[in-house]
Amino acid sequence: MTNNISPTSSISDYVLEARALACVRGEKRLFSDLNLRVVSGVCLHIRGENGVGKTSLLRLLTGLAKPDSGEVFWSNQSITKEPLVYHRDLLFLGHRDALKEDLTALENVQMYAALDDVALSREKALAALWRFGLRGREHLPVNFLSAGQKRRVLMARMLTREAKLWILDEPFNALDVGAVHELQNLIAEQLDHGGLVVLTSHQEVRLPNLQVLDL
Repeated sequence: MTNNISPTSSISDYVLEARALACVRGEKRLFSDLNLRVVSGVCLHIRGENGVGKTSLLRLLTGLAKPDSGEVFWSNQSITKEPLVYHRDLLFLGHRDALKEDLTALENVQMYAALDDVALSREKALAALWRFGLRGREHLPVNFLSAGQKRRVLMARMLTREAKLWILDEPFNALDVGAVHELQNLIAEQLDHGGLVVLTSHQEVRLPNLQVLDL
């Protein structure tokens, strides 16, 4: 299978590019000769049925897995050259909640800020949680929160992380209609500020500057 996607604009501060990627799992070739290019202000929506390689592609783009052939570039430099630099610019959220269940919502946001070496005041962390409807729940251990509320904690992390590139695996899962709208607004803000977003979703995505890649 060959997939190619390119932006309509050639002017960009940041560029994520994949060249001739191939991915094999077991005896199955998920995709080959896959090329994509995403620039500042653009969201790439990767679509496809379960098992076609959406999550595998995201893992290649993050550097968590290596392609069978091809290479991934961040602003014209291979992500394998200086992975620490690339990961400072990257926020990756998988489809499973990456939260510490025994810590509170506030402690989770603060912990990730510390791990990401991001200066984050308590006031800013609280404001992020409150924005996403967690006022009154910020001091509850995460294991007391619903699946949707946990996703809202992750949305607060997205807001406070300030990464240039977001790679999100099924970010709309477990969200009600209101939270989906809030997350779409958050992604739109990321794009408006010149960030890049790559996401998978089985749901319809309504965002500005949206490109689609069907696997």
